[in-house]
Amino acid sequence: MEKNNVLLVDGMALLFRGFFATSFRGNFMLTSKGIPTNGIYQFMRYFLDAVGTFQPTHVICCWDMGSKTFRSELYTDYKANRDAPPIELIPQFDLIKEVVEAFNMPNIGMESFEADDCIGTLATLYSKDNDVTILTGDQDILQLVDDSIQVAIMRKGQGNYEVFNQENFYEKKGIRPKQIIDLKGLMGDSSDNYPGVKGIGEKTALKLLQEYETIDNLLENIDNLPKGVQTKISNNLDMLHLSRSLAQIKCDVPVSCPLDQAIWKYDKVRVSTKFEELEFKNLAKLL
Repeated sequence: MEKNNVLLVDGMALLFRGFFATSFRGNFMLTSKGIPTNGIYQFMRYFLDAVGTFQPTHVICCWDMGSKTFRSELYTDYKANRDAPPIELIPQFDLIKEVVEAFNMPNIGMESFEADDCIGTLATLYSKDNDVTILTGDQDILQLVDDSIQVAIMRKGQGNYEVFNQENFYEKKGIRPKQIIDLKGLMGDSSDNYPGVKGIGEKTALKLLQEYETIDNLLENIDNLPKGVQTKISNNLDMLHLSRSLAQIKCDVPVSCPLDQAIWKYDKVRVSTKFEELEFKNLAKLL
């Protein structure tokens, strides 16, 4: 039996990337009713390109559902460094989901969890019998790479992906996928606004994990570490454990989607109607 190829899309990653790729030139693409659509338009270009590249049999789009999650409960400063979304992007959050629906594609999200957690849960479930590709711009998701799970990170420009899989991961990163969680625990993550161990950067964190494999093993052997590193870790133990919890993607979130609801097959008329409504003249050609 041939395996299905399931594509899990990190919706926010594509929408934000699409929005900022076009808005920096002031190009918000307003409809005749004055609704900005630049993020949606660019999202579709990225998305249709990825479908052409990875040839999925099934597609699901996952979303963040508001800014409050269990991570912000654990640590109030989590992602607190992020600005409010630009006013032109706000109406596009709901509209993009309508466009996704027009493709008969499930929109999945869960209050108080991030899209990453939904992706992690679905990827773990589907990868038992299928091949899974995760499309994102977010390095955190690399921790999910496994025998049947590959991650395609979007690079600058369109149609430009760096694909991480079980075969090439160690060569690219110098550690194994699961060690990404401990790496973030040590070095923190400035984009998500948690510090890890103050004074330990990526280089030191990598070296420590290459030698000791896990944070737990590192702590058991703390007396063997250079004095400076010992001090930094001892002074930041709580933040080390907290940062590791924040970095770990939950793979047991109560979301589900039967695969037969995610078959990649759409009604061209329905999609074209939606594109016309948004006044996307050129996109219909890509279908």
